[in-house]
Amino acid sequence: MWTAYAQSGSRELHQIYLEDPGKDPRFRKLVEAVRYQRRLLLSYNVVLIGLLLLFAIWHWGERVAMARRRRAMAISAAEQEFEYKGTEQGEQELVEGSSSSSSSTLEGTSTPPDASKTAIDDEREPLLPGQRKISTTSAGISHYVQAWLMYQPKPIPIFIKTLPPNGVSLVVLAFLGLNVFYALYRMPMSLQYLFVFADRCGLIFVSNLPLLYLFAAKNQPIKWLTGYSYEALNIFHRRVGEVMCFAALLHFGGMLGVWYGMLRHIGFSLARFLFNRLTLLGLLAFVAYQLIYLTSLGSFRRRFYELFLALHVFLQASALVLLWFHYKTSQPYVGIALLIFLLDRVVFRLGLKTHTTRATLSVLEDGETVSVSANWDIPPSSHPLHPSRQTIEHGWAPTDHLFLSIHSLSWVQAHPYTIFSAAPSPSASSDTPTHAWLHLLIRAQSGFTHTLIKYARTHPNTTIRLDGPYGSSHALETLRSTPNAVVVAGGSGIAVAFPLLWALLAPSSSSSDPESTTIVARRPRAHLLWVVHAREHLSWLPEERLKELKSWGLRVVITAPTMEAGRPDVKGYLSEWVGKTANSSGSGVVVSGPDGMIRDVRNVCAGWVREGKDVKVVVEKFGW
Repeated sequence: MWTAYAQSGSRELHQIYLEDPGKDPRFRKLVEAVRYQRRLLLSYNVVLIGLLLLFAIWHWGERVAMARRRRAMAISAAEQEFEYKGTEQGEQELVEGSSSSSSSTLEGTSTPPDASKTAIDDEREPLLPGQRKISTTSAGISHYVQAWLMYQPKPIPIFIKTLPPNGVSLVVLAFLGLNVFYALYRMPMSLQYLFVFADRCGLIFVSNLPLLYLFAAKNQPIKWLTGYSYEALNIFHRRVGEVMCFAALLHFGGMLGVWYGMLRHIGFSLARFLFNRLTLLGLLAFVAYQLIYLTSLGSFRRRFYELFLALHVFLQASALVLLWFHYKTSQPYVGIALLIFLLDRVVFRLGLKTHTTRATLSVLEDGETVSVSANWDIPPSSHPLHPSRQTIEHGWAPTDHLFLSIHSLSWVQAHPYTIFSAAPSPSASSDTPTHAWLHLLIRAQSGFTHTLIKYARTHPNTTIRLDGPYGSSHALETLRSTPNAVVVAGGSGIAVAFPLLWALLAPSSSSSDPESTTIVARRPRAHLLWVVHAREHLSWLPEERLKELKSWGLRVVITAPTMEAGRPDVKGYLSEWVGKTANSSGSGVVVSGPDGMIRDVRNVCAGWVREGKDVKVVVEKFGW
């Protein structure tokens, strides 16, 4: 049937071309359909901007709620401290008055201070037994919804593919549904409209182009709008790329169908069709993006990260040029994507956010970890919003990461690492940080890290280039807005946990100044669970730093090495620290470590949310 239609259609189309194509009503319908879908696809980007604004409103509403909660916690702590001190002073005066009385009838009748009150070491506790607030929780529909969104399914058995939490999967499915809608809306299911369908798939491809590059950019406005840094958005970058590659495949396949069913019968050979300038440019762009997809797969990326990085930059830059000359309709989208790429790579990463310094390299006692340390004086800046203040030279925040390049090994390779040192803090004589101490822990595996550990054995000092910092303050804000903070670190996840806990618990100048009138929230109850794989890894966190955190109130549990004792009972620790306290106070949980541990922590907390308890979970993990 297809062949008969194609032959009949090709003969008629050939005759139309020889005479007047505009006289054929089918041709006019195709032209109108093509014009319509160009107008239709303009609304696609408007819809995306609208959805982004909704996420921004939700994010900023959450930030306002967190700020109010922190202020309420600060006021409550201040009031309880005032009441506690007042009660303690009154009891002391009563004791002194009774002991100084000359009446023998009063001797021994004074009531001593209540031992249970003087023993209170937590100002969150009520002063009198009758004042204890009994909080009950009841699970409603909203709790079930929150728990379902938080829950993370197990990996797919066949592909062993790690799945994201249900909330992320729901957003991804909504995005896929939006693209399917735009691909099929008012699209007649007829072979006559094969060209129209192929053209629409091409439009869907280029319409997603700015979004693809926006999610990939290290410096982007989405972080300010939604609170999520690029590494958290990387999963959406990959899904957008997959949708685009599939749309490109349909576009190219549809055009091949048009050639086979119509153009082939009016004298267009396959070679003539493929080597036509329009087709050839599109074909080369198609091949470039398919190669980008294949080399971005986790199996290839983990084994050949340096090759993946080089190909990613070269192929996508080449593909943009090819698309620009492929078809005029794609040029506005290509221009926006190219602008995002140049601003991110050239202006920010190679210009504003790069800092070069000397560093000390040392191999730790486990023989497979390299320590990179550097320090410098922080230069003054005229204004907090000045572009230079965005560089690593002016400091960083907890959970931030950077890209490291070592000139002696390579000028083009840049690898991401979490900053293992506390963020620079103001000194006693200055309101702003004046000196930065940077520390990185790098596990040797293959490629660059394997070369680095051999280099560090013979070169204790070298020049490094730093690009950053990058990250989000969401984890710290979550812990500060809850009275009970729990951090779970697996292995090198301690690089996230240590600076986070330091920022959470370290005394600030305002809180230690007795003359200060600023309301400062009492430090939350804080717990750290560190799951180590080998006993040698304990040297990653110096004992004096751990003791300092303990002196500020941190409860620490370091499990027996998993290579000796197996996996620990993470759920048991969380039940003790979170499950038993979430009824009366909210809890914030931050987890960083292997995928299996992250999934366990998510799902345990999701169970408590389902019961109506107030538990927030933040995952700190690279998305690549």
